Amino acid sequence: MKRAEIYKAGNAPPHDHGDMNVQLIPKLLVSDADAAITYYTQALHARVNLRVAEDNGVVNHAELALDSVTFALAQSVQAWGWNDPGSMGGSPVLIMLTVSDPDSTADRMVKHGAELVIPVEERPYGKRQGRVRDPFGHLWVIGGELRGQQSR
Repeated sequence: MKRAEIYKAGNAPPHDHGDMNVQLIPKLLVSDADAAITYYTQALHARVNLRVAEDNGVVNHAELALDSVTFALAQSVQAWGWNDPGSMGGSPVLIMLTVSDPDSTADRMVKHGAELVIPVEERPYGKRQGRVRDPFGHLWVIGGELRGQQSR
C-alpha cells in the first residue's frame, strides 16, 4: 500500500451507518455571538435559522446557513471550557469554504472586518484560494475554481 492515498468522491471505502442520519456541523466559539451573527450575515450572506440565548443574554447556540451548508456559533464561556480563538492565542482549525467567486467573498469579509492573511490567487494544485481571519479569530480558506474554469 502506498504511504498516502487520496480518496475522491466515489472511490472511498463504504461505511454502513445503519439508520443513523450523519451530519457534521461545526460550532464556532466567539467572544461576542450577536456581533458574529451580524458579521456572518453581512460578510457571507448567511441566513440565521436559530438563535438561543440564556436569560442573561448569552447566546449558547445559533445556527446559520450558507445555501445548503449549516454552521453553528456560540458565545465563549470560560467556565464551560468554551474558549474562542482569542482566548487561546489563535485558531487551530481552518474552515474551508468553496464558493463560485472566492475573490468577492474574501473582499466582502475584509470589508466587514476580517484580516486578509493570504491573498486569493491561483494555486498550483488547481484551485483559486486565499485565507482570511474573521474578526473573531477564525481562519477561513476561501476557494473556488480557477478563473476560466467556472461553469464548465
